[in-house]
Amino acid sequence: MSQRSSGLNYRADSGRMMPTEAPRAAPQAASKPAGQAAPPGGGTRRTDYTIAHAGHQFRLGPVTFWIAVGSLVIMAGWSLATGTYFAFHDDVLSRLIARQKEQQFAYEDRIAELRAQVDRITSRQLLNQEQFDQKLEQIMRRQATLESRASTLAGVPDPAPTGSIKSRPTPITEPSSPGPFKASPISDTVIFTAPPDREARLESRELPTASRRLAAAPKPTAAGVEGALARLTTALDRVEARQTSTLDTLEERFDSKAKRIRSVLTDLGMDGKKQNGGAQTAAVGGPFVPLTLRKDAGAFERQLYRIHVARANVDRLTRTLGAVPVRKPIMGEIDLSSGFGVRSDPFLGRPAMHTGLDFRSSTGDPVRATANGTVESAGWSGGYGKMVEIDHGNGFATRYGHMSEIEVKVGQQIKIGQIIGRVGSTGRSTGPHLHYETRIDGDAVDPQKFLRAGVRLSAG
Repeated sequence: MSQRSSGLNYRADSGRMMPTEAPRAAPQAASKPAGQAAPPGGGTRRTDYTIAHAGHQFRLGPVTFWIAVGSLVIMAGWSLATGTYFAFHDDVLSRLIARQKEQQFAYEDRIAELRAQVDRITSRQLLNQEQFDQKLEQIMRRQATLESRASTLAGVPDPAPTGSIKSRPTPITEPSSPGPFKASPISDTVIFTAPPDREARLESRELPTASRRLAAAPKPTAAGVEGALARLTTALDRVEARQTSTLDTLEERFDSKAKRIRSVLTDLGMDGKKQNGGAQTAAVGGPFVPLTLRKDAGAFERQLYRIHVARANVDRLTRTLGAVPVRKPIMGEIDLSSGFGVRSDPFLGRPAMHTGLDFRSSTGDPVRATANGTVESAGWSGGYGKMVEIDHGNGFATRYGHMSEIEVKVGQQIKIGQIIGRVGSTGRSTGPHLHYETRIDGDAVDPQKFLRAGVRLSAG
C-alpha cells in the first residue's frame, strides 16, 4: 500500500512551501472487502506538513509543527528582550537607583520627622517637669515664708488689758495668759464699744491681697498634679489671709489702745509724748539699735514694722498710765460718803475744805494701790490716822487714810492693785471708811477726775 499523503512541500532552493498533490489512489474497490464502509468524515484525511531540504523531505504533524514555531517565537522574543535590556541597561539601573534613593530619602525624612516628634514630646515633658518643679519650689518657699511669719506672729504679744482697760474677744486663736490681779474701775460691769473712728477705719480698710486672690480664684477641680498644686496654693492662700487678718486685728487694737490712753492723758493735762514712762523699776539696758525697715520689704514686713512701732508706743503709754491713779482703791460698787471740796466739818460743823473722797466700806476690807509707785510714808499721821502715801512719779501722789492696818513699808515698790492696808476708822473719823486723796506736785485735786478717766478707759 502506498504511503503518500497530501501536504506542503518545502523546497530548499526556493524556501517556499509548495503544496504537493497526492498521487491518485489506485482503485481500491477491488482490494476492499465487500460491504466495507467508508471511513467517517466523508473519507477525508488529516493534513500533514512536509519540510523539504536538500532533496530530503520531512513530514511533521500539526502539533509538532506549532510547537517548533512557538519555540522559535519565544526564542526571538527572548533575544529581543535581551537586546533591549543590554541596550537600555544603564537607563534602567539609573532609574532603579534613583527610585531606591527616593525611597531611602523618604524613609530618612520619615525617621527625622518621628525623631523631631519624639524630641518635641521629650522637650514638652521636660518643660512640664521643670514648670512643676518651679511651682513646687515656689510653694515650698511660700510655705517656709508663712511658717516664718507664723513664728513672728507668735512672738508679737496681744495687747493685754492695762488695769481697767478691758478688751473684747478677738479672732486670735491663742488666748493671752492672765495678768496679775489688778484693781477694777469704779464700775465692774463695762461693755466694750469700739470708738467711731475705729469702725470707720475698719470699713475703709481694703481687703488684703491674699484675701482678694482667694475670693477671686476659682475652686480647683482639675485632677492629678495640677489639681494638687492648685489645692496647695489655695490652702496657702487661706493661711496667708488668716495671717493678714491677724496683723490687721493687732494693728487696729494697738492703734485704738494708744489713742484711748493718749486721749485720757491729754484730758488729765498730761502730754503722752513727753512722759518718760512713769516709774520704771525693771533692770534694763543695752546699746541703742534703731529700728529700720528694709527697702525691699514686702507688705507683711511693712505692716509688722508698723505693729512694732505701735506696740512700742503703747508700751510707753501704758507705763505712763500705770503711774497715773485712775483706778479705784476699793473693790466693788462705789459708795461715797463725802466728796471733794468744801463741806461742813463733821466734828465742828463749820465749812471746811475736804481734800479727798470718803469711800464707805467695812472694817478690814482691803485697800489697793491705784497706780504703780513707791511708798513715801506709812504710819500714823495726825488726823489721817494710819495713813500710806505713795509717790507715782511725774508729780503724782496718792494718800490712803483712816486705815486699821498697814501692810507696806517705806521705800517699798508698789504695783497697781496691790493691797497696802485695811479699811478702818483711825484718826479724825466718825466711822469705818477710806479717805483717798490724789495730789499733783503736792496740791490736792479732785480724785473723781482720774476715776472718770478710768471709767472711760474701761468703756473704750
